[in-house]
Amino acid sequence: MLSPETLALLREWWTVRPKRSDDGVPVQERLLFPGRKPGAPLSTHQLNNIFHKVADAAGIRKAVNLHSLRHSFATHLYDRGTDIRTIQALLGHDKLETTARYARVATGLISSVESPLDDLKLPRRKTAPKANKRGKGKPPAK
Repeated sequence: MLSPETLALLREWWTVRPKRSDDGVPVQERLLFPGRKPGAPLSTHQLNNIFHKVADAAGIRKAVNLHSLRHSFATHLYDRGTDIRTIQALLGHDKLETTARYARVATGLISSVESPLDDLKLPRRKTAPKANKRGKGKPPAK
């Protein structure tokens, strides 16, 4: 899932990305994120190193990893009210139980949920029965 904003950023990146591995490679086969080796994509090790450098630069002190992004994506969807089955499909999980691990609800969210029991009212006052066609207060006997 790419938002229009993310797509715009990727298109911008395409124009300024390193071009050292573009020589002799058709445009449709060029890499959006080239690695250090010519013609090779960014490796998971390189991506992991970049991720941790960015997390440090952002002042993130808790333990994070690339999987944290996936977890955050799923959790934010859930917090915004996205159905858990939809999240399951987006993440490609076979079992709902796997997706449920991502759907940890924040304590604040839980405390803001109103109980349906609050909708119960005190017993209603009895009102006079509506008049029937004959104009009397009680319905006709059967």
